[in-house]
Amino acid sequence: MFEVTVEDTFAAGHALRGYRGKCENLHGHNYRVRLALRGPQLDSIGLLFDFKDMKRILSEIAERLDHHHLNDLAPFDRLNPSAENIARYFYDETARRLAELKPEHGVRLASVTIWETDTTTATYTGE
Repeated sequence: MFEVTVEDTFAAGHALRGYRGKCENLHGHNYRVRLALRGPQLDSIGLLFDFKDMKRILSEIAERLDHHHLNDLAPFDRLNPSAENIARYFYDETARRLAELKPEHGVRLASVTIWETDTTTATYTGE
């Protein structure tokens, strides 16, 4: 099984609804996002999936959130903008865009990991 990953960053603010502590207040993070694709075989030139296309997909999703207050943007206007929910958002958006590209050879989205800080992450695998 092969796996390829790309990463991007974005900065955004949020406040966790229903949380009791500092994170219920408006605050921001410099997020890092890792997108991982997995598949059993490579194409005719030895690639699982083109990094350029992966970077474009990830960048387009991150750009929508960059320098915004996440609580004001759908779906986070109703869904708590936790790292876990942000990871799932990136996963769902990536899966939708990948389906439009119709990747070959059993390539599938494996996971999305979000770094909220240098030492805290949340990963969504869709399983």
